[in-house]
Amino acid sequence: MPELLIELFSEEIPARMQARAAADLERLVTEALSPLKPRAAAAYASPRRIALSLEVDATVPGSTVNERGPREGAPEKALAGFTRKHGVTQDALVAENGFWVLHREIPPVDAATRIAEVLPGLLRRFPWPKSMRWGVGSAFTWVRPLRRIVCLLDGKVVDFTLAEGEDNGHGLKSGNLTEGHRFTKPGAFAVSSTRDWLDGLRARQVEPDAAHRRTTIAEGVARLAGEEGLNVVADPGLIDEVAGLTEWPVPFLGQIDDEFMTLPPEVMQVSMRVNQRYFALRNSDGSAAPRFAFVANLLPGDGGALTIAGNERVLRARFADARHFWDLDRAATLASRVPALDRIVFHASLGSQGERVQRIVRLAGILAGMTGADPAQAERAALLCKADLTTGMVGEFPELQGIMGAYYARHDGEPAAVADAIGAHYMPRGPLDAVPGAPVSVAVALADKIDMLVAFFAAGEKPGGSGDPYALRRAALGVIRIIRENGLRLDLAKVFWEAAQGLPEALRLAPDLDVLPEFVADRLRVQLRGEGARHDILAAVSVGNTDTDIVRLLARAKAIADMLETDDGRNMLAATKRAANILRIENRKDGPHEGTPNPALYTQPEEKALADQLASTIPAVEQATTQERYADAMRDVASLRPALDQFFDKVTVNDSDPAIRANRLRLLSELCRMTVLIADFSQIEG
Repeated sequence: MPELLIELFSEEIPARMQARAAADLERLVTEALSPLKPRAAAAYASPRRIALSLEVDATVPGSTVNERGPREGAPEKALAGFTRKHGVTQDALVAENGFWVLHREIPPVDAATRIAEVLPGLLRRFPWPKSMRWGVGSAFTWVRPLRRIVCLLDGKVVDFTLAEGEDNGHGLKSGNLTEGHRFTKPGAFAVSSTRDWLDGLRARQVEPDAAHRRTTIAEGVARLAGEEGLNVVADPGLIDEVAGLTEWPVPFLGQIDDEFMTLPPEVMQVSMRVNQRYFALRNSDGSAAPRFAFVANLLPGDGGALTIAGNERVLRARFADARHFWDLDRAATLASRVPALDRIVFHASLGSQGERVQRIVRLAGILAGMTGADPAQAERAALLCKADLTTGMVGEFPELQGIMGAYYARHDGEPAAVADAIGAHYMPRGPLDAVPGAPVSVAVALADKIDMLVAFFAAGEKPGGSGDPYALRRAALGVIRIIRENGLRLDLAKVFWEAAQGLPEALRLAPDLDVLPEFVADRLRVQLRGEGARHDILAAVSVGNTDTDIVRLLARAKAIADMLETDDGRNMLAATKRAANILRIENRKDGPHEGTPNPALYTQPEEKALADQLASTIPAVEQATTQERYADAMRDVASLRPALDQFFDKVTVNDSDPAIRANRLRLLSELCRMTVLIADFSQIEG
């Protein structure tokens, strides 16, 4: 099979865009060349190139296309328009079934011709998140100036140019030349195949495979750290970023001066990561090590001594700045910084950060009584939780919000529970982050996130489509995780109402607040889907249910899921759905069929047996659900299965006698009324 190699060589591509660009190149090329049946695709990305290798057929097979035109007898104008559109004369048309039809033979097209036809337009429309123009006289854009295009089909150049009309496309044409490492192996060289391209680049200190570079970085840094008995702080995102910054990664270790080892380890790690893309290291006991790892983009001739010294010098300056902020910030207490929050705007409709803090203080006090926290400590932590926004350290490193507040609170002599709550109130920051567990921390973290949700929904800023500028979906997931993982019994609707009372009066009855509980329920369904749970069961316990106690909803859902794992449960579900369907259809005719059935109208033992069992089961289910013994309730429901099976097997619900029919429908209504105590079974799949 012919092999196609495409390489797009440019100035440095931002690291965050490389993987997506390689995937887009593979997707767009395989779609555009689908008639050639592309396969065995391999995409590559590195700082100065994206590339694609794949196999294709040698030709696009010929085909016959049949185009139906106007009816016979249609106006001449319509016929002329059809022939003009397809570039033929009327002689080429034949009459079939009352229409004029064009049978067109499309000849085979060789792969090189097809590739040359589609690639220029594809590259002009390439979906970079951001792109730029350069030079003079061309409207062609790329993420950074595009310098070379390699396009080879079985070793031969597929000729095309990016010129289009009066736009010369920067004079770019396809060829077989690429370039190695910018500094160690500069200059162009020719390639003839994917293997030749890979070998040639690697011989010139360029690793085009991003996965190989990530492995080199991760394993190389871990090996160097391990040789000194140290561990690398896990940071997959940093590995990805560094892999996107280096063509030939070479890991090294550097030394941190003792004078900086008293800085908080989070400060050191963030400073190294954000400013220099360095890796933090830890001792075996988890404490910060006086060493750091970094990755050079080449193998120095001196073994790295000068490179290591240079990076140590740069880090020394960064840590000196951090030390300045650390010392300066501790000169003022967190409590003294609270008034400055009044000068920081939170949102035009919601006031300042100071006003927001007062709402969080009020709500944290309320939540303290629901979470077992000390109200005074919860309110104190809430008062101080945003004060570090005014510090120099957080101004320099916003990633340290909350973390620095905890350090400064401990320095000020605040109670440990207060300091811990300040440090944890943004948690969980992401799906892999832990949730707060201490009562005061839980109260403040919930207050912070619930205020975000209530305030922005009241201000009309609820998320729409894929847009979520205030990260409200993340806030809702944070609330859900804190509740679930701590087993908290909260009536969220009530908590949302309490939170709304702290808003400006004009916003307390905002219409969007009414949809907030459903927004949170939808996030819960998303979370359950991600866990592989049956979200249809959660929908069944939520429909028509105003309960916003997440723990109770999940307990009911689990009881149903467990029941449906049994044969009795599955058959009971089918029978219940059958009863509900019959009742729904008959209610449309002459319903509703409600009320207590008349035992005198039972004519068959099967309906009396079902009625007798319902008479004992309904009170048991009512009591079990009231006491939140949902597993017991589901066992009681499942016990009806034999009686229901006999009823549907032997009894005709729509009896010819109207009174008997109505009585049997009331019996089914009793069954449905009982199951609705637990869930709307019609929402459950299967």
